[in-house]
Amino acid sequence: MKKIALAAAIVAVAATAAVAGGLEAPVMEAPVIVEETAASSAGGMLVPLILLLLVAAAVAG
Repeated sequence: MKKIALAAAIVAVAATAAVAGGLEAPVMEAPVIVEETAASSAGGMLVPLILLLLVAAAVAG
């Protein structure tokens, strides 16, 4: 009896796996393209340098 139950369980699992998914065409998503931008090395220094010059001009004036 245990062998019959085990065989029935295996057949049931195999049958559901065989029809899972249906006949629809798979949906393929477009690949994500990451574009890196070239940053200047002085890009992070420009704003603090301008602020420093403005503070220096305010103190001197």
